[in-house]
Amino acid sequence: MQIRDILRSKGVEVMTIRPEATIHDAMTMLVHHRIGSLMVIDERGKIVGIITERDILRECAARSEQVKETRVQEVMTRNLIIGVPDDEIGYVMWIMTQNRIRHLPVMANEKLEGLISIGDVVKAQLEESEFENRYLKDYIQRQ
Repeated sequence: MQIRDILRSKGVEVMTIRPEATIHDAMTMLVHHRIGSLMVIDERGKIVGIITERDILRECAARSEQVKETRVQEVMTRNLIIGVPDDEIGYVMWIMTQNRIRHLPVMANEKLEGLISIGDVVKAQLEESEFENRYLKDYIQRQ
């Protein structure tokens, strides 16, 4: 199974925010859409980072009184780890675990194709295992 299979089932809509938006704006969007991250896109449509719940929590712990004024660009993660649609799920799970990230932007030809979470990856892995188990049980019962 590949990333493209996950995107096909969950969809490719990705919520974005501008770097000049405030952390408060980001929190409001995350809560409203019940998501854990936003891709940060500049005025030219270029991806410049990602802001996650974890980034916001760190900022709140450090300077909670300035959250309404702090800009996304001040706390977002700039050095993105990305996936491509052809990446295998096992590899993606390893990359996300090794780097302790929960959200992975999916890029193809410098274009954002989607965003997957570790939950999406685990779900896909479980579904694939269940399919294999059923197939093997059916095969054994026919023997």
